[in-house]
Amino acid sequence: MSKIIPVVIPAYEPDEKLIALMDELVQADLSPVVVVDDGSGREYDEIFSCVKEKGAVLLRHAVNMGKGRALKTAFNFCLNEYADLLGVVTADSDGQHHPEDIKKCMDALAQESDALVLGVRDFDESGIPARSVFGNKVTSVVMKFLTGISISDTQTGLRGISSEFMKFLLTEKGERFEFETNMLMDAKELGIRIKEVPIKTIYLEENRSSHFNPIKDSIRIYAIFFKFLFSSLSSSVVDIVLFGLFCSLLRNTNPVIGYIMLSTILARVISAIYNFTINYKVVFKGKGNKGRAAVKYIILAVCIMLLSGGLVSFFHTLLPMAPEFAVKIPVDAALFLLSFFVQREIVYK
Repeated sequence: MSKIIPVVIPAYEPDEKLIALMDELVQADLSPVVVVDDGSGREYDEIFSCVKEKGAVLLRHAVNMGKGRALKTAFNFCLNEYADLLGVVTADSDGQHHPEDIKKCMDALAQESDALVLGVRDFDESGIPARSVFGNKVTSVVMKFLTGISISDTQTGLRGISSEFMKFLLTEKGERFEFETNMLMDAKELGIRIKEVPIKTIYLEENRSSHFNPIKDSIRIYAIFFKFLFSSLSSSVVDIVLFGLFCSLLRNTNPVIGYIMLSTILARVISAIYNFTINYKVVFKGKGNKGRAAVKYIILAVCIMLLSGGLVSFFHTLLPMAPEFAVKIPVDAALFLLSFFVQREIVYK
């Protein structure tokens, strides 16, 4: 028996484009179709009734709960309803996704059922709303730098998701647009290959029907990244303040290894404990083995500490008139980038 791949469409206050999409899906013989009314209100009953009459399964939220929650509602329904479920393909209700492209994502998921399939748009084409070009390109650059995930269209709603990944995503945090970003990060964490499928770039009426707020929802998305930046930057502040304090206390004591190196070691030990605790409990949610991560982190911290102390001492001899912290800041800024990439790829991988 062939596996089932339903089309999942979350919808909030849709217009006639949802009806047109349903007609096209019926004509293309793509079924089943699961539509989630995300608390649109009674004034949209006629549209949803029409969609249901055309053969869609209709699930309803009493109030607006967000795209992430709507997708989870559909995932849970499909996992319980379809015994031969291979996965689902999610699509937006605003007419951006053509049935031909939905079928392409279905085929890609059928060929590689353990992958996360993304229908990706070409944002170098002309006629694309500026807010969409800016939002997608900035998010792609930020995500590649901060997580190592290289994706050309991070905000695409056209995705092929396996049934096993769907089960995992049911308990993932994020109820609104940030859920789709969490999904990408989960794919990397679980070792799920991301497969990109080129699709048509369609924007109707300057994409006015989209409920994605480029400011409010980007803040929700980037909040994932800001936590790591806050952890690192606050650790740097703790480190620099303690370094200055220890330098003032040890400058005239002439320790064997030099007061700058000793100050670096003492400040770094304290700031490293703080940084690891924040990263493990807040940023990375303690999903990995804490002991193993701690060992890797200690090795990294020692290497970075020795590099920091050695480089600051070296450059301070070249610039003896400069305050120690003035030399330390640019040195540690470079080492911060090195530390980040090592933590991303090795310590918390």
